[in-house]
Amino acid sequence: QVQLVESGGGLVQPGGSLRLSCAASGSFFGLNAMGWYRQAPGKERELVAAITSGGSTNYADTVKGRFTISRDNAKNTVYLQLNSLKPEDTAVYYCNAYVNFGSGVWYDYWGQGTQVTVSS
Repeated sequence: QVQLVESGGGLVQPGGSLRLSCAASGSFFGLNAMGWYRQAPGKERELVAAITSGGSTNYADTVKGRFTISRDNAKNTVYLQLNSLKPEDTAVYYCNAYVNFGSGVWYDYWGQGTQVTVSS
């Protein structure tokens, strides 16, 4: 069983910052790509940023230059630093990870989501 536990969401004013964390726990062999997605009311879930086990990153165009994804492989944790937040960044943010149990097959896991609200 694998759990992804997110933290760090909240209410912030436009222009403010937040840092999201997602820790993977349980019995598994390894973690591959980890990422953050978000879903705003009435919209589809979309990729925000992703990072490979080697540190290569990918960002949605809407957050480039404002958000930074990073990971600590020793802690099985991925982070998302959100700067210069805008009201349109308001959404539930979900952590995602590809987990391997030693069989060579990677399984897709999701966190429960953390709310980010940007409002004055």
